Amino acid sequence: MNSRVLPFIFSTLLWLSLSSCDQLTEKAGKPQDAGKKSNAERPDHAVEIITVTRQSVRIKRTLTGTLEAPRTVHVHSEQSGRIIELPFYEGDAVKAAGVLVRLDDALLRAAFAKVVATRKQAGVDLTRLQNLVPRKLATEDELARASTALELAQAEESLQQILLSRAVIRAPFAAIVSERLKEPNDIVAINEHILTLFDPAVMTALVQVPEQLHSRVAVGDAVEVRIDSLGDRSFSARILRIHPVLNAQTRQGAVEIQLQSVPQGARPGQLCRVTLETAETLRRLIPLNALQFDTRGSFVYRLDADSKAMRVAVVTGLQMGESIEIIEGVNDGDKIVSRGFLGLKSGKTVRVVNPPASTSLHGGGWLQTPA
Repeated sequence: MNSRVLPFIFSTLLWLSLSSCDQLTEKAGKPQDAGKKSNAERPDHAVEIITVTRQSVRIKRTLTGTLEAPRTVHVHSEQSGRIIELPFYEGDAVKAAGVLVRLDDALLRAAFAKVVATRKQAGVDLTRLQNLVPRKLATEDELARASTALELAQAEESLQQILLSRAVIRAPFAAIVSERLKEPNDIVAINEHILTLFDPAVMTALVQVPEQLHSRVAVGDAVEVRIDSLGDRSFSARILRIHPVLNAQTRQGAVEIQLQSVPQGARPGQLCRVTLETAETLRRLIPLNALQFDTRGSFVYRLDADSKAMRVAVVTGLQMGESIEIIEGVNDGDKIVSRGFLGLKSGKTVRVVNPPASTSLHGGGWLQTPA
């Protein structure tokens, strides 16, 4: 072979070998470079946020209660004796001052007649002595004793008259009989329960109000009452009384409601539903889904200036539909995460994906609904 050809062939083979090595090295380096590029271009944790604001809202709650008759009277005997008249039964209507109970008063009348006679005699004796004293036929001392005797007789007559009047018991107001515990000819002692009456024209309901609402209602506030047994009609009422002490276990306080006009068919003991609505107040609200929980309590993720989601413990108040009140933990204007919690940890950098127009709460959006 020609000596000039051999160097040429050797050079060609050497070039091909070097080219193959460069291609293998280049192929081997491509996955590493691609991985670095993918990691560099990987986006931050995507979340949606809302801006905390205060909103003017009314709180509306429907609470269950029981109708009551506040003007209820337990009729007791004020005198012992035998019942000779007891005309009314449960459910009967009685008129004001109508006779409810009459006791046998024969002995009382006899005692009254005796004291009347004594009083008359004392009056005659006093008149006689008054005529004798100027003539020196009676002393001033005798006249004084006669005057005292008349006063005592008059007092005894008044006492017996009161006892006699107590043999008849009259209705203190127009009412309905709810209990009849005795029958005619029964012997009753003093202060024995005979009848129970209630005024059907006055009805109230007692409801237990949560502490967050208890301080935000006032006497005279208008409410609505629905009585289950009377259908779906609502009746107007007002807050009559607010009990000042809350139950330490339930954190609820009693509020009395009075119906403006008692509907036909309303009776004590019926189940009713009272709808309370407070005056407008400013409250810091967030969507319920923005609130998170763990073993340390409730919290939210708040974004800092570096777009890092930081865990912030919060104290919650009333829940109103799909929103909840925040009492402590966040301030107006804070941006908190409302979606994108999967894999989110405190201190993690996030990327906001919702448009600016939807990052703040707008009044009335998902506010109060009856609880």
